[in-house]
Amino acid sequence: MKKNVGTIDRTVRIIVGLALLGVAYKGNRWGLIGVVPLLTGIIGWCPPYQLLGINKNR
Repeated sequence: MKKNVGTIDRTVRIIVGLALLGVAYKGNRWGLIGVVPLLTGIIGWCPPYQLLGINKNR
């Protein structure tokens, strides 16, 4: 699995993911969607980027 998410993109994904999880902690179950950007930010690989041939890791 080759990384395809750049540094800035990863940072933004992690921040947004944590913010959404914070919303989930407050009681809104929709905030659990924050797991997706958090994980893609941590591992540096995004499946839709792979499918579309996007590589921001340059």
